[in-house]
Amino acid sequence: MKNIRKSFLTTVFFIICFLQSFAQSFEVKIDSINKDDKNFFVADHPSIQYTGRIDFSNTELPRMWSPGVYISMQFRGTSITALIKDQELWGKNHNYLEIVVDGDKKRIQTKGKTNYITLSNCGAGFHQLTICKNTESNIGYIEFGGVYCDYLLKPLPRPKHKIEFIGNSITCGASSDMSDIPCGKGVWQDQHNAYMAYGPVTARALNAQWHLSSVSGIGLIHSCCNLDITMPPVFDKIEMRGDSIPWDFKKYQPDVVTVCLGQNDGIQDSATFCKAYIDFINRLRGYYPKAQLVLLTSPMADEKLKAVLKMQILAVIDYFKNEKDKKVSYYFFPRSYNGGCDYHPSLEEHQLIAAELTSYLKKLMRW
Repeated sequence: MKNIRKSFLTTVFFIICFLQSFAQSFEVKIDSINKDDKNFFVADHPSIQYTGRIDFSNTELPRMWSPGVYISMQFRGTSITALIKDQELWGKNHNYLEIVVDGDKKRIQTKGKTNYITLSNCGAGFHQLTICKNTESNIGYIEFGGVYCDYLLKPLPRPKHKIEFIGNSITCGASSDMSDIPCGKGVWQDQHNAYMAYGPVTARALNAQWHLSSVSGIGLIHSCCNLDITMPPVFDKIEMRGDSIPWDFKKYQPDVVTVCLGQNDGIQDSATFCKAYIDFINRLRGYYPKAQLVLLTSPMADEKLKAVLKMQILAVIDYFKNEKDKKVSYYFFPRSYNGGCDYHPSLEEHQLIAAELTSYLKKLMRW
């Protein structure tokens, strides 16, 4: 009996090792490419998909500022190289990106103005690649030039459902990722991870596309940190932080829009805050006549602010009930999430926030 058990365990061990040999993680290198070995597919190739607020003034070098903007494609071969240009704002800022191949993800940072990012050891066959901007507008824009690879396939159909997440640094995924550099070390963007923020995690759980319309420090009527903008005036822009380049709302009509504002406003006069909130929701309704709008409390609010936000949001909800708009609802987070840097939610807490929101939206939308 012992020999049979030993033989069984040995067999299992070799099966696991065998399977692991086919599941090796891809490798990433920057500025390493032999261009003669690959075909070049320019950024406007029809097999490359873009999701997010992007400036296509130059179709061969689309420019993107917002956190969570992502590029998707299917390629064939064991490797692929992406050409990413970084604004290198102030001559020193470098953006973080999330690189995802067949669900295996790696977080990397650009090194200069021009970056050839080579993914190797991908395994033979076909692969799905996603490149997501992890850092936000004030770190600078990135431009996508195209890819070098053996072959690009027809892109996969986009998910049917669409969600937009409006918010501040929490929605950006700021101060959440301490996997490489701990809090208080490096520079501010070293802990940014939009791809793993609650919005994209929720969207992927619901098999939905996502947009993050978010700026760190921004508020509805009052922003923090000497920020000279608030959300309503800049919401119709591609580059929200710089209040520039008009956005065409026809390009993305979400089924659901969540609004997570108020943390940076703090406790304001309720009449003033509620009026501004109602005006903003009316504006959203103009852009998105069919969308379900969901008003959220701040996941990092303390008990005092949370209580005030609940009261104010319920007053806004009552207003729209009286206006016969049945597609404005709310979700209140039952606890505060402050495990990241500067009392922001950590990556693990973003997973918990996403789990709550996913459960609520599943029931609300019947997805």
